Amino acid sequence: MNDGMSEGLDVPFRGIVEQSLAGMYVIQDEVFQYVNVTFAGMLGYTPDEMTGMHLRQAVVPEMQAETVANFHRRISGEMPSIRYTTIGRHRNGEPVHLEVHGSSVLYRGRPAVVGVGVNITEQLKQQHALQASRERLRELAAYINTMREEQRSRIARELHDVVGGMLTSMKLDIQRINRRADDPEMKAIIGDLLHLAQESIDTVRTISEDLRPGALDHLGLSSALQAMLRQFSERTEVASQLQAEGFEAQLSQARATATYRICQEALTNIARHAGATQVILRLECSGGWLNVEIEDNGRGLASLTPTGKSIGLVSMAERAREFGGSLASRPGAAGGTCLILRLPMEEH
Repeated sequence: MNDGMSEGLDVPFRGIVEQSLAGMYVIQDEVFQYVNVTFAGMLGYTPDEMTGMHLRQAVVPEMQAETVANFHRRISGEMPSIRYTTIGRHRNGEPVHLEVHGSSVLYRGRPAVVGVGVNITEQLKQQHALQASRERLRELAAYINTMREEQRSRIARELHDVVGGMLTSMKLDIQRINRRADDPEMKAIIGDLLHLAQESIDTVRTISEDLRPGALDHLGLSSALQAMLRQFSERTEVASQLQAEGFEAQLSQARATATYRICQEALTNIARHAGATQVILRLECSGGWLNVEIEDNGRGLASLTPTGKSIGLVSMAERAREFGGSLASRPGAAGGTCLILRLPMEEH
């Protein structure tokens, strides 16, 4: 670099430096020897005000030691070039987040550091705001899932206890009428009513089980998944198999419910879109983690939105994330898709 920096620069190059959108500076003996308008403006000064300023004055107190140390690492040749982020101190005392990249050079015959600085304060604010927004969305998703399960449980209980009880009472009354009826035509009508009442009772029981499977509460996750697979095969004629030999893990109700719902959503996707003829669900636990694999031999990942992501997959992944888990996918051994769910057995 030419001696005199701003004075020694030829006119075209000096114009580029002075009008650059990036801040530029030269530091020698821990003192700013040159700053362009952009860099000085980041900290609320003019170039003349910053020229001669000590390096420590340009950063907040907690960053002074690191900033000076980085300066000497470059001067000594230990690290000729360093890129890092620091926190500058604005003239009004406000912090200014900077990304700087400086290299050692000879300036007026002596070692110095020439560098470029970029104000990333707004970028960091946007990143933090985005992260906070994502966290709020995840909290909302978790809240919605929790409230949905509570509502399902309440409706299932009411259907089973209230509606199911009323239908059973109606069936018993119809049977009493049947015992007292002698007319063949009346007997036929009563028979139809008995059949309709039993169908209604069976339908209520099925809806109640779909809303909140009793096996999940009373027999555990493995039995509930086995029952779900059996119903899935009866409804879709897709062969299904549960591989859970030796699985005896005790999960919290919330984790068991989340696992059940994820498997339920996966089977729904397979039935709607995969065109599969076989599904294998593997269930095992090791090292404090619950591992679930749902593998089909269908067409692979389907039901994608214009963004390239399956709505069902997003919902399942969010459920897994609520409990510190993850959901991934890979091609299945038989050409379809294998979804892999991992959940910690306990709260991390």
